[in-house]
Amino acid sequence: MKNALFGTLLALQFLTRIPIPIAVPWTPDTRRWAVRAYPLVGLMIGSVLTLIAYAMQNVPAPITALAILSVWVALSGGLHLDGVMDIADALGSNQPLARRWEIMKDPQIGSFGMLALVFLLAWKAVLLWALVAYQAPLWWLLIVPGLGRWAGVALLVLTPCAQQKGLAWSWQQSLSGQDVALALLPLAFIALLAPAALFMWLTVIVFVVLVRGLMMRLFNGINGDMVGATIEGGELWLLILVWSWWQFATVSPPGI
Repeated sequence: MKNALFGTLLALQFLTRIPIPIAVPWTPDTRRWAVRAYPLVGLMIGSVLTLIAYAMQNVPAPITALAILSVWVALSGGLHLDGVMDIADALGSNQPLARRWEIMKDPQIGSFGMLALVFLLAWKAVLLWALVAYQAPLWWLLIVPGLGRWAGVALLVLTPCAQQKGLAWSWQQSLSGQDVALALLPLAFIALLAPAALFMWLTVIVFVVLVRGLMMRLFNGINGDMVGATIEGGELWLLILVWSWWQFATVSPPGI
C-alpha cells in the first residue's frame, strides 16, 4: 500500500506540474506503481478539463476550447510536447540513423520541431472546438488523457529501448506486461459507465502497434521522448476518433 501511494505521487510529479514537495523513494516498486498510475493521473487531468468544459457551457465554443487546451498543456507542463518536437526534428532531417539519434539529443529545437508543435496544438484546438460546439457528452474529455497515458505505458513496457541507458531504460527494468494490464483498472470503471470507451481502448491498441512498428523501423527501439510523443499522439488520435463519431454518426450536429 505504501509503495502504491508513493508510486501515485511519483506519477503525479513526473507527469504534471502540480507541486508535490515530497521526496518519493526511487525504487523498482515505486517505479512499477507509478507506471500503473499513469492512466489514473490522466483521469485526474481529464477531470479538471471536464469541470472547465462544464463551467464554460455558456461561453462561445472557441474560447472554451482554447481554455481547455491551455489548462491541458499547463497541467502537463508541455513535458510530452518536447518528445514530439525532438522526433519531428530527427525525422525531418532525413539523415542516417546515427545522426537522427544525435539530433534527438540536441536541446535546440529546429524548424521541423516547431512545425510539429504548432500543427499538433492547432489540431487539438480545432477538434476541441468542434466537440464543444457539438455539445457532445463530456465523458470523452475525462477519458482521453487517461487512455493517452496508457498508450505511453504500453509502448514503454512492450517495446525494447534503443540503448541500454537513459530514463526509459531505467523505468523499463522494473516493468512487465502485468503492469500494462493493471494500468487499465482505473479506465475499466469508466468503461462500465460509458461502454464506448472500450472501443476507444481498442483503437488505442491499434495506435500503439503502429507507433511501435514505426519506431522500431526508424530508430531500432524507443527512448523517453518517444513515450511522451506517443502520449501526445494518442490523445490526438482519440480526439480525431471522437470527432469522427460525432461528425458522421450523429444526426445533424450543429456547425462551428
